[in-house]
Amino acid sequence: MNNTQQIKTYLVKFQSIIALMLMCIVLSFLSDRFLTGENAWNVMRQISVNVVISVGMTLVILTGGIDLSVGSILALAGAVTAGMLKFGTEFTDANLFIGFTLFGALLGGIVVGGFLGWFNGLTITRFKVPPFVATLAMLTIARGLTMLWTGGFPITNLGKDMAFIGTGWLFGIPMPVWISAIIVLAAVILTKKTVLGRHIYAIGGNETASRLSGLKINKVKMIVYTIAGALAGIGGIIVSSRLDSAQPNAGFGFELDSIAAVVIGGTSLSGGKGTIMGTVQGALIIGILNNGLVLLNVSPFWQQVIKGFVILLAVIIEKTNSKKEL
Repeated sequence: MNNTQQIKTYLVKFQSIIALMLMCIVLSFLSDRFLTGENAWNVMRQISVNVVISVGMTLVILTGGIDLSVGSILALAGAVTAGMLKFGTEFTDANLFIGFTLFGALLGGIVVGGFLGWFNGLTITRFKVPPFVATLAMLTIARGLTMLWTGGFPITNLGKDMAFIGTGWLFGIPMPVWISAIIVLAAVILTKKTVLGRHIYAIGGNETASRLSGLKINKVKMIVYTIAGALAGIGGIIVSSRLDSAQPNAGFGFELDSIAAVVIGGTSLSGGKGTIMGTVQGALIIGILNNGLVLLNVSPFWQQVIKGFVILLAVIIEKTNSKKEL
């Protein structure tokens, strides 16, 4: 391999980091508020939710699937957590009322998210519904359930303990950053050090060969979609905590930001190729891009246009690199 080929290889390998560095350099010249400690923590808090749900999305896409329902699951899980915490559960026929501690309410929201993710996996594996269709249906189902649960109105005033999850600081670092960092660490260990991680990559790389090798493909996919749903639930808890309210329309468009982070981070939409840390880099790029456009007072409508072109460019680059590897 000559020097030119080595340089091209390194550019492909570190394209996300290079893009991130160039973006930071450009924005630092365009806005004097960009390179400040306050803005840096603001960006980290903003991307924490996207990082959490994008970790689950990465696992799904690595198997060759897709999950369009994470935004709606996020909204439902956040609403369920808020409702359980504030109102509890009442069974009028039995004259019974059950109140929930903060831990119980948090667990309830995560379980709801995990269950809906499990249902996605069941639909895809048992009934052979394409992931795009199955999760698109769940997007509508979960959004409707959120409206039914909340009655179309936000659930507010969730208390200081709940607010600490989204707005508190621990050892000088915001709590959402701690949560996302722990999830990223767990996911890196899962994908690099466990049998499940190896099976995820194998299924995405060649599902037919994996099946012939005796891998339990349906079981792996069920686990992956359940994890994605549970992580969407955690994202919903963070959002509700940060806003001190569970909004019925929370999570709109979050699935697109999540997919964008995964693709920009170098994960192949065909499955079998990608890393969790690449997804984190992709989420940083999306977050810094959003932050920079806001600091530059760019119209929200133009922000959507620019973000769309960035996603399209990332997919084109990924496809081009894939063809060169063949």
